[in-house]
Amino acid sequence: MKRVFCLMVALAVAVIAEAQVSIEKPYAVGADISWLQSQEARGTVFSDGGVAGDAIEILRDNGFNYIRLRIFVNPRSELGYSQRDGYCDLEHTLAMAKRIKATGMYFLLDFHYSDNWADPQKQIMPQAWQTYSYEEVCSAVYDHTREVLTALEAQGTAPDMVQVGNEVSNGMLWPYGSVRHSFEGLCGLLREGVRATREYAPSAEIMLHVALGGQAEESERFFDAMAEYGVEYDLIGQSYYPEWHGTLEELEANANALVRKYKKPLIVVEYRDHYTDIERIVSSLPDGLGRGTFIWEATSPQWGKLFDEEGQATPALDDYNR
Repeated sequence: MKRVFCLMVALAVAVIAEAQVSIEKPYAVGADISWLQSQEARGTVFSDGGVAGDAIEILRDNGFNYIRLRIFVNPRSELGYSQRDGYCDLEHTLAMAKRIKATGMYFLLDFHYSDNWADPQKQIMPQAWQTYSYEEVCSAVYDHTREVLTALEAQGTAPDMVQVGNEVSNGMLWPYGSVRHSFEGLCGLLREGVRATREYAPSAEIMLHVALGGQAEESERFFDAMAEYGVEYDLIGQSYYPEWHGTLEELEANANALVRKYKKPLIVVEYRDHYTDIERIVSSLPDGLGRGTFIWEATSPQWGKLFDEEGQATPALDDYNR
């Protein structure tokens, strides 16, 4: 039953993909700022050169053109990321999307398909889906994606790029989407997210995001499986943190190999350090297939480090304004 269901969905996605419209494809100088609302709620006032301002506008005025936000299914659940405040739910995402678009910036939406962090070490089924069959989870992926994208479109803030899953190197929505023994279950789930995105955000580019920056063998295994099981996508997304993903030389070799083999643009969609090196690597990829970078949690003094504990812009921000 799973195989038949997956093949039917693959055919539907292929038909939708044929109808995809031509869209502008800017080179992304991007920042994930998903913690911004919680920082502001705690009283952080952001500033640049001693002048207070909106953090999003400060980033724009220093060379950024793209903002990335994560979204959870229900962060208020018992398993949730933000049980009291519901940060990174649909309501908070709608508010942030308005702010992003008001600045004239592009918007990348990152679906985690979980109530909490999804990454290679954990891809926890949302609490409300935990009794579902595989087919029901596939339907829930489609429905959740549709609900979010419809709400964003209704207020005039449709995303320009969509991640179907977050760091899905080891699958998502475990156990159904685990790749321990096969990629078939994962690919069926991904195709449902892709199908909903093509239908409800037809101008958005679709990214598949893995955390394998310098790991060539694992990256090839993943994207070979996407081809085998008919998962349609526009962009390769990679995370790169050197403590987990190898050297810069390995990142460069892997990025070059991936764009040459799969003929897809590549974005380093998460990094923390080494911006100038990563930017050089991506912008130098052959045939213009390097499409940009996103610093993770740019407003965090612990991670992105573009602002300090007081919300003041740090000298690191100057690297983006050249």
